[in-house]
Amino acid sequence: MSTASIGKHGPVPDNYSAEEWQARCDLAACYRLVDHYGWSDLFGTHISLRVPGTDHFLLNPYGMLFGEITASSLVKVDQDGNMLTESEYPINPAGFTIHSAVHMSSHEMNAVLHTHTRAGNAVACMKEGLLPYHQKALTLLGFVGYHDYESVALDHDERARIVESLGGGNILVLRNHGLLTVGETIGEAFFWMYRMEAACQYQVDMLSQNRELQPPSKEVQDYTIALGKKLFGKGGSAAKNMQWPAMIRKLEREGIDDWRQ
Repeated sequence: MSTASIGKHGPVPDNYSAEEWQARCDLAACYRLVDHYGWSDLFGTHISLRVPGTDHFLLNPYGMLFGEITASSLVKVDQDGNMLTESEYPINPAGFTIHSAVHMSSHEMNAVLHTHTRAGNAVACMKEGLLPYHQKALTLLGFVGYHDYESVALDHDERARIVESLGGGNILVLRNHGLLTVGETIGEAFFWMYRMEAACQYQVDMLSQNRELQPPSKEVQDYTIALGKKLFGKGGSAAKNMQWPAMIRKLEREGIDDWRQ
């Protein structure tokens, strides 16, 4: 495969624009990171990213493990679920329903990450959802929404309800199902998930101790939630997600670099 130019992630194959190839590489890297952190579920969840400047987005082929995903193996689809690139694998219809809901609702929500982790599902099954007992949760609570379970997401009518449940937030607890995060970039969606997954793990550990819990005062809770909105919200000092290049370096240190293929 010949190359026409050099991009952020190395040589750009001549059958892709530089913008699409960078998106493909970033998304493939995110799949590998999700697998690295133990958040994957065989073929069962999805991460998607808009192709810059288009209404098309990239999704995993339904038949490849997250640890196998490469930039060139990702499938490009339109908003009707039509595959625009050739693949020996199909896409998951339920994954298309959930992800297309977000992509179709906003040109700013370019990245969507969905997981079925143990801790995330545990919290998704708790009536109270994410509890305001520790700093990680408190700084996220201003961004969290909840969506009631409607069975396997095959009904496209559910898309409007998913978007309504997400509201203006970046984290959606899919009750009885899992977690979903969104962002303008794949790095932003990844770090929302990283923080939310950690908060859910803390909660599961906390509730498993059979000890009396010490919640912060209501005043401190409200202050910290407001502070989280300021720090992690648009324009906030912690919203830039400068960690994404460091995550790419982490993959490289682990010897995981074939995702660029």
